[in-house]
Amino acid sequence: MIRKCLFPAAGYGTRFLPATKSMPKEMLPVVNKPLIQYGVEEAMEAGLTNMAIVTGRGKRSMEDHFDVSYELEHQIEGSDKEQYLEGIRTIMDSCSFSYTRQIEMKGLGHAILTGEPLIGDEAFAVILADDLCLADEAGNGVLAQMVKLYKQFRCSIVAVEEVPMEDVHKYGVIKGEMIRDDIFQITNMVEKPATEDAPSNLAIIGRYILTPDIFDILKETTPGVGGEIQITDALLKQAKEGCVLAYKFKGKRFDCGSIGGFIDATNYCYKKFYK
Repeated sequence: MIRKCLFPAAGYGTRFLPATKSMPKEMLPVVNKPLIQYGVEEAMEAGLTNMAIVTGRGKRSMEDHFDVSYELEHQIEGSDKEQYLEGIRTIMDSCSFSYTRQIEMKGLGHAILTGEPLIGDEAFAVILADDLCLADEAGNGVLAQMVKLYKQFRCSIVAVEEVPMEDVHKYGVIKGEMIRDDIFQITNMVEKPATEDAPSNLAIIGRYILTPDIFDILKETTPGVGGEIQITDALLKQAKEGCVLAYKFKGKRFDCGSIGGFIDATNYCYKKFYK
């Protein structure tokens, strides 16, 4: 039912300067895989095979990553180093990739709207690659959990997790009516609220399933916090007109948009997957 995953990946990654002056933050490696590959693998595990990536200037390395490197592959052909390309080759054989550019950085809502020509009139997933999410103890990825919910509820869904109240100003924060202990029907959403204005400590993280009417809503959404078009503003309107769910996912999430979170993710993945 859901075939396409949108990756907004046009941002400058200023918190990682000077490294991101010439390297997209989505290509920063957690051990030996770039962040965006972790996201694509999560989407594949959820059954999605059409990857739509919104890029910007200086982001060509992402396109090259999901393409054949003839010189490299010729050099290592027949050697034991070929095994290191097995994962990316599987991705390339299993998925299609399409790209469009966001000319101006006008917020996450604008980035998602820029991807409309790649998505069309169907429900789709959104992954923010700098939120690295790892599967729960049963091996179910966060997006796979959300796709299963979508099959039941057929509405937009956002992933949320509890954060310390002193950190709510970094996130979109939801208020909702509990449907079960891990699902809420959203009644209010606030983008980057002050601590005293936050409706809860349930923060939206970089995993969404969106119904296609979100594009028309985004076209009518005026700039909000920071002068940007916020996806939370569009989702709040969608919630008031119908239904948007928040899902407290199972698994582990690292904020790899911050240096501390990136280091934590690298250490965790190295110990879990490579030692």
